[in-house]
Amino acid sequence: MTTSAAVPAGSEGAITGVGAVTDRLVEANHRYAAAFDDPGMDARPVLRVAVVACMDARLDLHAALGLELGDCHTIRNAGGVVTDDVIRSLTISQRALGTRSIVLIHHTGCGMESLTEEFRHDLEMEVGQRPSWAVESFRDVDQDVRQSMQRVRTSPFLLSTEDVRGFVFDVRTGLLREIDAA
Repeated sequence: MTTSAAVPAGSEGAITGVGAVTDRLVEANHRYAAAFDDPGMDARPVLRVAVVACMDARLDLHAALGLELGDCHTIRNAGGVVTDDVIRSLTISQRALGTRSIVLIHHTGCGMESLTEEFRHDLEMEVGQRPSWAVESFRDVDQDVRQSMQRVRTSPFLLSTEDVRGFVFDVRTGLLREIDAA
C-alpha cells in the first residue's frame, strides 16, 4: 500500500503542473481583494458557536448551515474528530473569543472509514519516521460522533460543554442527521 494519493483517472478540470493550483488561488485572491470591503468585524463569532467538521471538500459548511462571514469559528481536520489540537482550538475559541455552543459534523462516505492505524506503520516504513499523531480512523460514523462529543464534554479546558451537539452530514442529500450522545 502506498501512502501517497493520486488524482483519480478522468478527473475533469484537474489542474496540473507544479504551482498551478496555488497560482490559480493567488489570482482568485487578487480578484477578491480588488472588491474587498473591510466589514470591520471583531474576531469573536457573532453566533458564539464553533463548528468542528471534516475537511472533506464536499462539505460547504457555511451554505449547509446558513452561516455568514463572522458567524462562527470553523475547525476542520480529517474525519472531523476531536483531537488534542481541536480541544486546543475550542479552548481558545471559548476562553479568548466567547463561543459557547459546539457543533460536531462528520459525514457519510468519509475516507477515514477506509483507513486503519496500519496507515501510520506504512508511513513510517516509507519515510523512516513514525508519526507522532494517531490516524483516528473509524468504522462507525455515528459512534465516532458520540466519541467526539464525549471528548468535548469531558475536557477540563473548556468553559461551556452544555450545548454540544453532533451530526452526520449526508453527502448525497445535504441533510444533517443528529446523533444522540447516549
